[in-house]
Amino acid sequence: MSSEDYIVTIDVGTSQIRVIVAEINSDGTTQIIGIGTAASQGMKKGSIVNIDHAVQSIRKAVEHAERMVGIEISEVYVGISGNHVSLQQSHGVVAVSSEDREIGLQDIERVMQAAKVIALPPERMIIEVIPKQFIVDGLKDIRDPKGMIGVRLEVDATIITGAKTMVQNLIRCVEKASLQVAGIVFLPLAISELCLSDDEKNLGCVLVDMGGGTTSLTIYQQGHLAGAAMIPIGGEYITNDIAFGLRTQSDVAEQIKVKYGCASREHATKNETFTVRMIGNSKEMTVTQLELAQIIEPRVTEMFQLIKEQVKTMGFLEEPPGGYVLTGGVMSTSHIIQVAQKQLGSAVRIATPENIGIKDPAYMGGISMIHYLQKMGRIQVPDSKMEEEARAKKARNFSPLKRVKTWLSEFI
Repeated sequence: MSSEDYIVTIDVGTSQIRVIVAEINSDGTTQIIGIGTAASQGMKKGSIVNIDHAVQSIRKAVEHAERMVGIEISEVYVGISGNHVSLQQSHGVVAVSSEDREIGLQDIERVMQAAKVIALPPERMIIEVIPKQFIVDGLKDIRDPKGMIGVRLEVDATIITGAKTMVQNLIRCVEKASLQVAGIVFLPLAISELCLSDDEKNLGCVLVDMGGGTTSLTIYQQGHLAGAAMIPIGGEYITNDIAFGLRTQSDVAEQIKVKYGCASREHATKNETFTVRMIGNSKEMTVTQLELAQIIEPRVTEMFQLIKEQVKTMGFLEEPPGGYVLTGGVMSTSHIIQVAQKQLGSAVRIATPENIGIKDPAYMGGISMIHYLQKMGRIQVPDSKMEEEARAKKARNFSPLKRVKTWLSEFI
């Protein structure tokens, strides 16, 4: 398999770095064929604090994926998020260029480029441009103007911008890991495209991606992206509370959380026990799952309360009609949905990857980027795949009678 036959995404998180490898089929669809993970070093609250450590972690995750798939990875798409990202509304206008006034892909690309012409401070850069609606000769609410007849093409768009230094530092880390950056993807947007239904977007909903060190909020209203924010809290806060409460090391607390953690005291049990070696003491302490839940539930409750307060601060309804959609590594905690419903309302669900063999919400970021790139038409079918499909199609249409005629024609 050549390097053109697959697409690779990388999600650089605070606690874990995850690489997803997908094979590109001849019809343009993709199939997940490998993953790679590594503990994230040099990251704090979603930001790079040590480039060398971050580079080593990225290299480890990529090497893990390479061993699983048996290929050499040279180019990746990188997901980005954080508090430095902001939204800005823009409007673009162009004249339709073709003589017959039929709107083509070139006209759509030109009007999108026109929407990018905005006043930006020198320290900021454009990450993504999202069309809200196209307008053809005054006719509004057009989702796809391709093939329509018109003279004037306009677009109302949302411009996603980020701090130039934050983006460049992330790109620098990836490049120092001997990789080329094929593109930057706004991670919350990609996750939204995979996790949210059209009905949820139209009603108005909040997507919550709760990772190790940060929690990203993406808010939709009337079918469009309306707001984005990040709260500097995540699964590490739960781990720290467990380490403090049980007086043990952080890595031991993380293992306990993953294996025995329960977010609801109501659903925890006294019957399940485990032993913990405490710091400064050679003896081991026996702890029940209920005692562990008494540490976890207050912190989880506080995290959901902060999410609700942040939504209110941004000027949106605390209980949106479309509800809350939760994803991220923290959502793997047992019975966390019950705690979420108590704090956020009954309209809450957890989104996990489906039909790909990976059900851990922690991998949603990397998987959603592949889905987003495919939906946006950024995945090109390699020439080798197209030629292979053409040969297969020709073989299917080549009947035995035609084979005999072809064989005889060689002798006549």
